[in-house]
Amino acid sequence: MTPVTDFPSHCPHDRSMTTSATDRTVGQIAAESPAALRVFEKHGIDFCCGGKIPVAEACSRKGLDPAGLLAEIDQAIRTPAEDPTDWLTAPLPALIDHILDTHHAYMKTQLPRVEARLAKVLHAHSDRHGDMLRALAAVYGAMKAELDGHLAKEEIVLFPLVRALDGGAKAGPFHCGSVQNPIRVMFMEHDSAGEALAEMRRLTSDYTAPEDACNTFKALYFELAEMESDLHRHIHLENNILFPRAISLE
Repeated sequence: MTPVTDFPSHCPHDRSMTTSATDRTVGQIAAESPAALRVFEKHGIDFCCGGKIPVAEACSRKGLDPAGLLAEIDQAIRTPAEDPTDWLTAPLPALIDHILDTHHAYMKTQLPRVEARLAKVLHAHSDRHGDMLRALAAVYGAMKAELDGHLAKEEIVLFPLVRALDGGAKAGPFHCGSVQNPIRVMFMEHDSAGEALAEMRRLTSDYTAPEDACNTFKALYFELAEMESDLHRHIHLENNILFPRAISLE
């Protein structure tokens, strides 16, 4: 993705290549660089209805340095998403901490945020996209409710058990018996989440925003796609690495 401060002449997305980055509107940057959305949100900059003003003016209203804001956006665009750690050999407690700090923390923030954004988009676009958005909200709501409980069960039951096993404890004394019992439940709930993700992608035509979508609508699709990506990495770490390694401890 092209950084917001770079303007190659062949870029098809920006029609005013001679304009400085700070003269471009908040809405333009939000539409062209989805990674910018959270930077704008972090600083309370409206990228939807109030997105028609230049970045320089938006920064002035918030007392921000425009160059600093654009640097934050460029960093968000450039930051690699891949995790280089070899979790097959890393200590299990470190893997659990990574899942908690990276994926559980992300979901606890994003699940309610996306729910609120979806409600806002449904309210604003129910006349033209109501059927699809209501179906999307139903699937998302069910997935969120299950994931809320799923995260809690991992944190209260499964992860402490795996830590104990890694420390040399035997499975027998635990109230759930074998570690395979809670893992079996987690596998089923992962499958359910995967089905919900697939259905949401189908409903949204692979997260392709309608032509009349505002920036909040586009942000919803961007965040749902990001959540899908995070859940895929999250479930991979557990299904393919954490769970087999935990079972092998018995």
